[in-house]
Amino acid sequence: MPRLSVPTKARLPSSLRVDASSTLVVKLLNRLSRPSLLSLVLDWLADSNQTLCPPLLRYRPDDGEDNDDFYPLTGSLEALRELYTDMQTVKGSRRDVVDRVVEGDWRNGLTLYQLAMADLQYLYDHPGSLKWTAYRIQRLRMPSSEEDAEGAGKVDAESLTIPRFHPSTFLQNLQAEVLPDVKAHYNFDRPKDLALLLLRIFILDSPYNTGLSIPSRTGERATSSFDASQTIYIAFPDASPHIYISKSQNTGATTTGDFKSLRSLIVEGIPKALSRPRERYTLKSTNLSSKNLAGLLSVKGAGRGNAAGGGWGFYAEDDKKDSPLNPVLPTPPLSDSSSPEEASRTTKRKRAFNPQAEKAEREAKRRQLVAKARFGKSASIDDGKGVERVDILLEDPFPNGPAALPDDEDTPQVRRSRRSKGRRSGVHLELEQARDGDEHDDEAGGTEGAWRPGVRLAFHGTHVFAGIRQLVEAGIIDGERMPAWMTGEEGITIGAVRYGRVRGNKGSGL
Repeated sequence: MPRLSVPTKARLPSSLRVDASSTLVVKLLNRLSRPSLLSLVLDWLADSNQTLCPPLLRYRPDDGEDNDDFYPLTGSLEALRELYTDMQTVKGSRRDVVDRVVEGDWRNGLTLYQLAMADLQYLYDHPGSLKWTAYRIQRLRMPSSEEDAEGAGKVDAESLTIPRFHPSTFLQNLQAEVLPDVKAHYNFDRPKDLALLLLRIFILDSPYNTGLSIPSRTGERATSSFDASQTIYIAFPDASPHIYISKSQNTGATTTGDFKSLRSLIVEGIPKALSRPRERYTLKSTNLSSKNLAGLLSVKGAGRGNAAGGGWGFYAEDDKKDSPLNPVLPTPPLSDSSSPEEASRTTKRKRAFNPQAEKAEREAKRRQLVAKARFGKSASIDDGKGVERVDILLEDPFPNGPAALPDDEDTPQVRRSRRSKGRRSGVHLELEQARDGDEHDDEAGGTEGAWRPGVRLAFHGTHVFAGIRQLVEAGIIDGERMPAWMTGEEGITIGAVRYGRVRGNKGSGL
């Protein structure tokens, strides 16, 4: 009789094997370098991972079936560990290791747990490979009437409650929010150098959680393909009311509308999975996106909800205290490269008096003091907390004068018709929403007739705010008249500025 498989709402098991010759396996393994791949294979061969990462071994020494095999099987785990350990000391290519894994020791397939470990290893080797968006977890008010219960919940801005997080309960509640025709594999992991918990979600468009959902080369019919799969990461910082969600990674070359809806289902199910009876939560975007997780932790991490950024960071910094409860190991301080002899030699050096050089030196020192006062200890090139892009929409009214005439091409009606034509990027949509909010404020404030030209600023670079700090120190930007949002203390990467301040809660952007 043919094997039966019934559609279910259960998740994909970690022990489910994927064919070793599939495009997903080859792609994940070929992304890793040779040292990283060998380290990953040794982790697979650990005793604690044998239930989910077992290799193919030759249990009978007298078995001669694999004499003609290019990669003969070993008889024990110890021998296999020694083989891969010796490969670490020998020069070779990554192709040799991939072929040994795919055609030799794991020729019968790799489990979803092994693929998750390979994907996480690539993320640790390349921390800037994903773009993250920070969301704030906010509690909803209890509905006071039946009408309030039927409508959208209102955010309780005064509540400081943070939902309790338990991994197994969270996954059970999150799986209940996913449609039955979509299956997901979940894997938790904790980085060594970051105080957060990572959740990898591998989404597959299939109603089954058995081998029928995985394409194979044995001729069995599969209900889906890896071209219609995607991966999402969710980061849970320790003791923080924020979470970070990455953009989806697609295995296939194209992305359809149904494909994007799978990610939206997961994102909408996160606050529902965190909620409990009479304790509901929602996610609110913080307009902060970056490829640097360390930078997100410094702005939206534990204890970073008071906007003490830039020069205000002096009031929020405490003495460094090493605690045994700290999940991240402390890093040793860097040694001073300059010796006392060199320092005394430079102080005793005599030079001729030059009034222009002395004046330029005083001005440069003053600019450095101004930059230090505006940026504090943040926005350093080597701090590892940089953001790559900042988009700002300026909505200040044009000064009154004979040239301040309204432009018919920038009326709200023209903008609405322009918005309906063609595709718009996510940044433009958020800036347009901010402008619509400004129009309502104009009507309430009595400045509806003022002309506000739409000026968009986009800053690009490896560390945007560190670059602005260097421009201040070089005298290109006036550090005293520079607005506060240029120092990064607002904690946003997308926003609308009016009267020099980012629009938000009481003008702080939070």
